[in-house]
Amino acid sequence: MTIVFLVYFGGVLTILSPCILPVLPFVFARAEQRFVTNALPMLAGMVITFAGIATLAAVGGAWAVRVNQYGRLVALVLLTAFAATLLWPRLADWLARPLVALGNRLAQPGDARGKFGVANSVLLGIATGLLWAPCAGPILGLILTGAAISGPNARTTWLLFAYAAGAATSLAVALLAGRRVFALLKKSLGAGEWIRRGLGVAVLLAVAAIVSGWDSTVLTRWSLNGTNNLEQSLIDKINSRDAAGGSMTMAMSNSNMAMSNSKSDGHAMMMSAARPSGDLPVEGQMPSFTGATLWLNSAMLTPEALRGKVVVVDFWTYSCINCLRALPFVKSWYEKYKDHGLVVIGVHAPEFAFEKDADNVRRAVTDLKINYPVALDNDYAVWQAFNNQYWPAHYFSDATGRIRAHHFGEGDYDESERIIRKLLTEAGQTDLPPPGMGAAVAAGVQAPPDERHDQSPETYVGFRRAENFASPGGFAQDQAHRYAAPAALKLNQWALNGSWSVDPEKAVLDAAQGKIVFRFFARDLHLVLGPGSDGKPVRFRVLLDGAAPAENHGTDTDRNGAGTIDRQRLYQLIRQAGEVGEHVFSIEFLDSGVQAYSFTFG
Repeated sequence: MTIVFLVYFGGVLTILSPCILPVLPFVFARAEQRFVTNALPMLAGMVITFAGIATLAAVGGAWAVRVNQYGRLVALVLLTAFAATLLWPRLADWLARPLVALGNRLAQPGDARGKFGVANSVLLGIATGLLWAPCAGPILGLILTGAAISGPNARTTWLLFAYAAGAATSLAVALLAGRRVFALLKKSLGAGEWIRRGLGVAVLLAVAAIVSGWDSTVLTRWSLNGTNNLEQSLIDKINSRDAAGGSMTMAMSNSNMAMSNSKSDGHAMMMSAARPSGDLPVEGQMPSFTGATLWLNSAMLTPEALRGKVVVVDFWTYSCINCLRALPFVKSWYEKYKDHGLVVIGVHAPEFAFEKDADNVRRAVTDLKINYPVALDNDYAVWQAFNNQYWPAHYFSDATGRIRAHHFGEGDYDESERIIRKLLTEAGQTDLPPPGMGAAVAAGVQAPPDERHDQSPETYVGFRRAENFASPGGFAQDQAHRYAAPAALKLNQWALNGSWSVDPEKAVLDAAQGKIVFRFFARDLHLVLGPGSDGKPVRFRVLLDGAAPAENHGTDTDRNGAGTIDRQRLYQLIRQAGEVGEHVFSIEFLDSGVQAYSFTFG
C-alpha cells in the first residue's frame, strides 16, 4: 500500500504545477453549487475518466490516442457551450438553442434533491478528464513507464486512479476555499453576475489554451522543479526503506526523466546504487529466468543450476547507448572471473520492436563479442520478476542464490568489481586475479561519455515520447505528411523535413531526400536507425553546421559525412574531436524507407 499512498500524494502535488491551470476554470465555475451534488460528482467523473483514458493511452497504442482525440473535441465543444451559458445565456440560447440548452443543463444545480445536478456534474467531470494533461513528474512517469512495459493490468489502473484522486483532493480543498471567497465577494460587492461572466471568460481561455496545445507544451515546460524534486525525494525514501528492510529495492523511472541522473525512460546514465560498506545486505532471492523466450550461448539456466556460483545479471538492450558503454566492463568481469566461480547472464529486454527479433539480437551478440549466456526477455517476464526499471541494471547474487547488491546505470565499475570479488571470496574462491579492466578497452561507441559537456537529453522520434519537436504544425500521427524544418532551432529542438510517416515508436521516410535536424550540445551524437521494410540499405549524408563533419565524424560516417544504414541498430554519427560546443546537426537520407527511432548523446 506504500506505493499507492506515494502515488496519491504525487497527485495532490499537481495543484502546484502550471499544468493544472487549464482545469481550474472548469472546477471553479461550479464553486457556487452544492459541493456534494455538484463539485464532488464532477471531480469523480474527472478521476474515473482520466484513469481510464491514461490506462488505454499507456498500453493501447495509437488507436487509444486517436479515440481520446475525438473525445477531447467533444469535450471542448461541451465546455465552450458551458462557458457561453455563463457569459450570455440569452444570446447563446438564440444562436444555438439545442447546443446551449445542453450547456445550460450543465450549468444548473438541478432540483432540490440534486437528481439532475449529480448527472450533469459527472458529465462535466468526464469532459474535464478527457482534457486534463498533467505534467509527468517522477511519480506519474513511474506509472506510465511501468504500464508501457508490463501491459494492461489492474495495478496500472489502480495507481492511475490513486494519482487522479490525489489531484481531485487538492482541487476539492481549493474549491471549498474558493466558495468562501466567492460568497464574500457577492455579499460585499453584489458582484454575482460579474463573477459568473468572469468564470465564463476563464473557461473560454482554458479551452483556448487546450486547443493551442499550451496545456501539454508551454505549461509543461513551466512545471515547478520543486514539485519534481519533492516527488523524487519521496521515491528515494521508499527505495531506501525497502532496501533496509531486506526486500528487493523498487526501482522507479520517470517518463520525462526529471530524475537528475537519468537520460530517458528507463535508461540510466550515472546513477546511485546500493553501495554497501562492510557486509553486503540481503536484498532478496534471485528470481527465476523461466520467462525468457530464448537463450543464446547457453541452455536455459535456473537458480538451482546456479547454486554455488556468484551471478551477475545484466539487463541490457543492444540499441541502448548506456548499455553499450557499460558492456566492456561486464565482459571484462566475465573473462577475468569465469574460471573462479562467476556466471554473467545478459538479460536482453527490448525497448523497440526490432529488438525482439532473435536474428537481430543474435547478430548483435556476435558483433559485440559477447560470450556469456544471453536470455531474450521479449515478454519482460524476467524484467518484472526482478522488479527492474532500468537499462542497464546489474544485480549481484551470491553462491546461495541471494541478491546482495545492485547497480543502476553506468559507472561505479570499481565498486561493482569489489562486490564480485567479495562474493567470490565468501564462496571460498582464492587466488583471484588482480582487479581492473585488464586488456579490455572501451573505444568507439563504447567509450565513456563526456559528462561535463553533455547538455542534450535522449530524444525519441516517435510521437508517443517525442519532446521539443519544432516542425510547424506538430505531428500528423500515423499518416504520411510533408514536414518542414524551421529556419532556426533552439538548443535541443529538432525537426523533420520532407515526407515522413510518424508512428508512436518511429518516423519512416516516404520519399528520398528527407532530413532530420537537431540543435545539440554534446561530444557525441547517436541515432537509432534501420533500413526500410524491404531491407535495402539506405545511404545518408551528415552535416555539422552546414558543412561536412571532417575530424568530427562518428564511427559510422566518414570525413565527408557519408554513411549507409544496413541494419537496425545505434549509429554514431558525430564525435567532436576538439572543443565541444553547441552545433546544428542534420542528416539527409538519399534513399526512402529509413526508420528513425531515437537520438542519444554522450
